[in-house]
Amino acid sequence: MRWFETPNINFVGNRKFAYMISAILVLASIGAIVTKGLQYGIDFKGGNEFIYKFEQPVNTVEFRGFLTEPLGSAPEVKLFGSDAEILIRTENPAEREVVQDIIEQAFTANAPDNAFEFEQSSYIGPRFAEDLKAGALQSVIYSMVIIFLYILFRFRNWTFSLGAVAALIHDVTIVLGLFTILNDFVEFSLQIDQVIIAAFLTIVGYSLNDTVVVFDRIRENSMVHKGMEYMPMVNKSLNDTLSRTVITSITTLFVVSVLFIFGGEVLKGFSFALLIGIVLGTYSSLFVASALVVELEAKTKKS
Repeated sequence: MRWFETPNINFVGNRKFAYMISAILVLASIGAIVTKGLQYGIDFKGGNEFIYKFEQPVNTVEFRGFLTEPLGSAPEVKLFGSDAEILIRTENPAEREVVQDIIEQAFTANAPDNAFEFEQSSYIGPRFAEDLKAGALQSVIYSMVIIFLYILFRFRNWTFSLGAVAALIHDVTIVLGLFTILNDFVEFSLQIDQVIIAAFLTIVGYSLNDTVVVFDRIRENSMVHKGMEYMPMVNKSLNDTLSRTVITSITTLFVVSVLFIFGGEVLKGFSFALLIGIVLGTYSSLFVASALVVELEAKTKKS
């Protein structure tokens, strides 16, 4: 199925407008991260985790609201297994027994008609949290290095490698910035934890797949249309793959949207990151990665 039989959109010609949009988004994201700081979950900060089972279904937003003041900060409250079982994560520095007592007193005061049962608890120490943070950062950096080498080996052109990695950094930076900005405005948690790191790596894989498809077509067209100038040839390649790119993105967005709506609060942050990442990955494949290759190729030929 093809939605665009003979598209002739000037993607490369509009690259400066795309640069402006990307620069605004990236700078705003970096500004939010620098001024507000990344919103880490207890996976990366340390804290206590508790699981409770109730007789009746619970409203996680309501529970998060009345637990925030006694715990000193907004805890992470998610449904766990059923709509009457919840997982609570808090960075409150007090002893586990003290924190548990605070939580249970809040339950008794604010949900007196909903009997509860304590199931289990666990503790993540600061040192372990720092090790997890370092491991997560290393996983992202190593993935970028491997991707650079993979693209270089596959296409035998460093400009493709640099364009692909720059587009991936562009996508991840903007998602991080949006998570930082929106964390205080949405009802579900957007704190950075191990699940969100998995989402970032998934975004990297999705964006890279789109970019590689475009790069493959650029390589094919460069051999078939040898007399064609480089910029029009790249533009033709982007238009050739446009139908595949749009259809893939829309179908993937549909599946992730279903996950976001019906997947429960545990998967809200993960699926929200993927929703943003799919849109950004499609945009960066069309307007960032290929445009940077054109710029780098032009500078290489001049030198």
